[in-house]
Amino acid sequence: MATSSPGRPRDEAIDRAVLGATVELLDEVGYQRLTISAVAARAGATKPALYRRWPSRERLVIAALHRELRTIRAPDTACTLCDLHESIGLFAHAFGNRYVTVLGPLLADCAGDDDLRRAFIEGLFDPARDAVRHTLVNAVERGDLRDDLDLDLTVDMLGAIPHYRAIFGEVPLGSDDIERAVVTLLRGIAVDYEALVAHSRQIDDAPATHDRHLPLQAST
Repeated sequence: MATSSPGRPRDEAIDRAVLGATVELLDEVGYQRLTISAVAARAGATKPALYRRWPSRERLVIAALHRELRTIRAPDTACTLCDLHESIGLFAHAFGNRYVTVLGPLLADCAGDDDLRRAFIEGLFDPARDAVRHTLVNAVERGDLRDDLDLDLTVDMLGAIPHYRAIFGEVPLGSDDIERAVVTLLRGIAVDYEALVAHSRQIDDAPATHDRHLPLQAST
């Protein structure tokens, strides 16, 4: 995500300050009004120090947002309904309200450059995709999902719902929307959908730690 001059030791404190300042300014003024000068001033650094590490504003913003996504972990509760619910939520909440103010204009700036576009996808979307793919693999191995499941296509389907709603929808994707999406998807890819619903209800009724799971209701 970042570059440095050969032989020059990296000062991680500067990295942290600059990336943190970048995120703060993105939330305050958005991507289009963000400047390298403003980031340098906020971080107490110099423009040359920034350009030694990130040769462009696009690279800097990608690195700053990627730093926030490093902690993404695959949902793994052994409850497929719970995990898929959290997977869509993971996509939905990865960027908060930055879709319009940051991601849209950033992608527009990266679209014409293959290297930048690749960095954009690998840095900002692959972390969530990889986590959700791991969740699906676990569900297939448990026998909950069909063993002929197209994993990459299913990940795309899970991610498309929150991304589309965030960019084009009138209201953000809510928990009820996620619940309906999981039900619709599982009816096509589950080995035994009703068994997954029953298992989800058992977990919800038990004094366990699945406090973020909202029980799904079987449709009639």
